[in-house]
This record gives sequence, C-alpha cells and structure tokens, in this order.
Amino acid sequence: MKKILIIGIGAGDPDYLTVQAINALNQVDVFFVMDKGVAKEKLIALRKHIIERFVTDDGYRIVEATSPERRRDDVEYKAAVDELNRDKQAIFERMIADELNDAEVGAFLVWGDPSLYDSTIRILEAISHGGQHDFDYEVIPGISSVQALAARHRVPLNLIGRSVEITNGRGIAGGFPENIDSVVVMLDTHDTYRLLADEDLDIYWGAYVGTPDELLISGRLPDVMDEIARVRADARRTHGWIMDTYLLRRRNGV
Repeated sequence: MKKILIIGIGAGDPDYLTVQAINALNQVDVFFVMDKGVAKEKLIALRKHIIERFVTDDGYRIVEATSPERRRDDVEYKAAVDELNRDKQAIFERMIADELNDAEVGAFLVWGDPSLYDSTIRILEAISHGGQHDFDYEVIPGISSVQALAARHRVPLNLIGRSVEITNGRGIAGGFPENIDSVVVMLDTHDTYRLLADEDLDIYWGAYVGTPDELLISGRLPDVMDEIARVRADARRTHGWIMDTYLLRRRNGV
C-alpha cells in the first residue's frame, strides 16, 4: 500500500525541524512540491534545502506541480477556498496515482504545523474517503508560526488562567472578541488591526519569522500600527509576497 506523510517543517528556520520530522523525511521516496510561482520560489528553495540537509540517502525523487491560485474577485471567501481545494485535490490525486508506486512513501512538506491554517490534511482525507486511491497517511506536527512568533518576542501566548483565540483578519473585523485577552491573527491581508486602534491593546507582529528576512515589531497598537503597515507594505513589494502573524493582547485584561 502507498503511504503519504504530511510533515510540518516549521516556520522557516531549518533548525525548527523536530527529530520526528527528520526521521520522517528519511522514509520518503517521493517529495511532492507545489510551485506557487516566481515570487515564492524561496519557499521551494528552502524545502529543497531542508531535504538536502536532513535526508541521508539520495534515492528520493522530487515531483513538482503548479499550485492553483485562489480566486480573489467577488466570489465569497469560503466558496473560493473550497474551489481552490478541489483544484488542489485533483493535482494531488494525479501525483499520487502517476508518481508514487505501490509500497512507496510520498510526502508533502507543510509550512509550520499541518493542523493550523493549512488544507493538506483535509484534501488527503477527502481523497482517501473517495475510495479511488488506496493509501494510508500520517501527520507529523511542526513548529507553527504562532509558536515561533511568541518565542521570538519572548512572550507567552495567553495570560495566566485565560484562553487564547486564533483567527484570521476577518475574525477581528467586527471588533476584539469579548471575554478574550489574547488573540493571534493569521492571514490578515488588509491590516485589520488598524480597526482596533481605540482598544487598549499591545501588538506583537512578525513577518517571515524564522527566516533571514524576519521582521519583528511590538508595542502599544496605536503607537506602532502605522510602522507595521509601512514595513509590511515595503516587504511585500520587495519579496512579492508576505507571510505574517501577530498577537493582540488587552493591556489590562478583560
């Protein structure tokens, strides 16, 4: 039977790989890599660097496929994501069928942790339930950008005895959540934190965390939000893409 490993490779620093992830890499016959275009070629280069650094046997193969893009017109967000995942599923099915032989191990290398804001698990689960492809799969956890952000800013994610919420930019567009002290925001393309300038919040922001391009800014939200917006825009223009995360925290608790 074919086997697929979904391996979390951390937030960007190759040293973030766990021993379990390194052991998993060395089981792999075929690495599946999704190409997201010239702007994100660094992401493919880093994946290949991780493979070259940690895999001790050179008998593996790397199979690349062009990743589809999410529609960004007037289509509803969830509908656009569902369409994107269906397109990815078709590509995954083709690669598993055509590029992975029986009894071989294939792998998808996922940024951060596969359980957090990534669809690889859901896509492979859908393929498995479809019944047309006979394979088993396993998930190897990784260091997420959330963990890396907190570590780089040297702060805990939550206050003592309090919970933390993880959401996206849309999740705070209507205001800071009630009865929550700490909110981690991922996938915010519109600098939504600016809408919370009247709240008494601290922000801990990071982009490209764990990579040589890492950017970190923290402070009272009203004091640093313009700087974050400027640095973020400059970085996006420079690199052609941005991967950022931030923690918002009430200064005096709920």
